[in-house]
Amino acid sequence: MGGTIEIPGEVRAAFTGELIAPADPGYEQARRVHNGLIDKRPVLIARCRTVPDIVDAVTIGREQAAEISVRGGGHNVAGLAVTDGGLMIDLAPMKGIRIDPARRTIWAQAGATWKELNRAAAVHGLATTGGVVSSTGIAGLTLGGGEGWLMGKYGLTVDNLLAVEVVTADGQVIMASAEHHPDLFWALSPGGHGLRRDGRPSRQPGTRGARLLPRPHPGGPRRADRVHEPVR
Repeated sequence: MGGTIEIPGEVRAAFTGELIAPADPGYEQARRVHNGLIDKRPVLIARCRTVPDIVDAVTIGREQAAEISVRGGGHNVAGLAVTDGGLMIDLAPMKGIRIDPARRTIWAQAGATWKELNRAAAVHGLATTGGVVSSTGIAGLTLGGGEGWLMGKYGLTVDNLLAVEVVTADGQVIMASAEHHPDLFWALSPGGHGLRRDGRPSRQPGTRGARLLPRPHPGGPRRADRVHEPVR
C-alpha cells in the first residue's frame, strides 16, 4: 500500500480520462488547487471523464492506495481534494449539465462550477442557492451544506438536493435519494463527511422545502417548482 500504484493494462486501455503519474507532463498543474499554499503530491492522479472511469479509479485505490482523495472544484481551503502519497480522483473534467425546462430540473456532474451551472440555468430563467464565489465546485459546496445569496429564502444548497449518483467503495454505482437508499442519501448530507460521491447530484428545491428562484422574465416572474443538479 502507498509508494507506487500499478495500473492494470486493461484499465489503462479502457480509461477515457487521464492517468497522470509524477513524471508525466501536466502533473504539476493537475495537483494544484485553489489554495496555492497546498503542496501535496499524489502518487497517481486519475482525471475521470465517465462513471466507468470513476469505478476503475476507486477499484485501483481500494486495492493499492494508502489514501484516496476526491476533487470536484478543488476549492476547499484545507486542500482535502489532494492526497499526499495516495490516489487523487479528479472529477474536474466531468462538467455535463442538462436542463429540463418543463420540469424545472437540472442534472449536473461533479466537476461543474457554480458559474457554469448558473449560466446554464439562467438561459431558462432558473437559479438555485449556490456558492458566492463562482469558481467554487457544485459538489463540495452541496455536500458541505452550501451557503449562497438565495439561502435566506430558499434554504441551503443541500436542502435542494434530490438525488445523488454514487460510486461506492466497492465499485457499485447507486442512485441515492429519499426513496432509494435513503440511509446513504442521509449520510451524504453535511453530517456524513468522509463519504464520497461520483458525479451527478440532482437538486429539487420544491420537494425539500426550497424552490428555484428564476431570474426576471419578460412575461413576469415564474415560480420554479423543481431543480435537479454533483458532486463526487
